[in-house]
Amino acid sequence: MRLFVAALLAAAAFSAAARDTYVDPYVKRDGTYVQGHYRSAPNNNPYDNYSTRGNTNPYTGQKGSQNPYDYR
Repeated sequence: MRLFVAALLAAAAFSAAARDTYVDPYVKRDGTYVQGHYRSAPNNNPYDNYSTRGNTNPYTGQKGSQNPYDYR
């Protein structure tokens, strides 16, 4: 039973990581440097984004604060 639970947790972690997209570092037009970072892959679903209220970014630990109904 423990092995099954461990396998299930590993599969869930791999599945979540497989949907993430790495954004390369870049410089904005105004000269601001933006560090490289991970974000959730685009899928037109505001409820599973790291910045959406109720979600937490697994890389930074930052809690989401964006209202999912404000996305357009």
